[in-house]
Amino acid sequence: MYTMKFLTVTFVCIALYSCSGKSKKNDKPRLPLQDTVIAQAESRINPFSPIDVSPMDMSYYPVDYPKLKMTNTTVEPLIARIIYSRPHLQGRELFHGLLNYNQPWRLGANEATELDLFRDVTIQGKKVMEGRYILYCIPQADKWTMVFNKNIDTWGLKPDPAKDTYRFDIPITQTDNRIEFFTMVFQKANGGANLLMAWDNVEARLLFNF
Repeated sequence: MYTMKFLTVTFVCIALYSCSGKSKKNDKPRLPLQDTVIAQAESRINPFSPIDVSPMDMSYYPVDYPKLKMTNTTVEPLIARIIYSRPHLQGRELFHGLLNYNQPWRLGANEATELDLFRDVTIQGKKVMEGRYILYCIPQADKWTMVFNKNIDTWGLKPDPAKDTYRFDIPITQTDNRIEFFTMVFQKANGGANLLMAWDNVEARLLFNF
């Protein structure tokens, strides 16, 4: 009797297994469509640090300072470095598509944009002490208000006016160029260097004297 029950249970299990479509030894269960897409995503290929659509970059003054240092061709001491992430337009308009006037912007993406000053400088007649700062701006139609802030090592931008250290108004210009990726670079200027900020057809320059 026990033998008959065992045979009956075994037959039922085999039948169910065959109907489930798993009778072949090497068959694998099918993944839902969304799981199939995830399996091909960068996070599955590289689980440690997926590629960011807004890559981090840095600019120095003197320009290309690390390269000059490695070749022993530096003629000026290190003055400043800007570290930022570079969002891009992706077919969008800069203002009222990505940014809005009179609303603070982190001057980049991801982590707050950081300005490192390796010596004291002068901006618009005001002495700015060496050190690390968050740099953000408040854009308007004809000017940007540049803000140096001490809330360093933060993500995004949550302005804390209590930690604002310096503010400067600078004019903006509109050009015939259309820059896809937001760009910040230092350019040599009389008496110092400009920090050029360019995106879409807008350019702004903050002059550092030293």
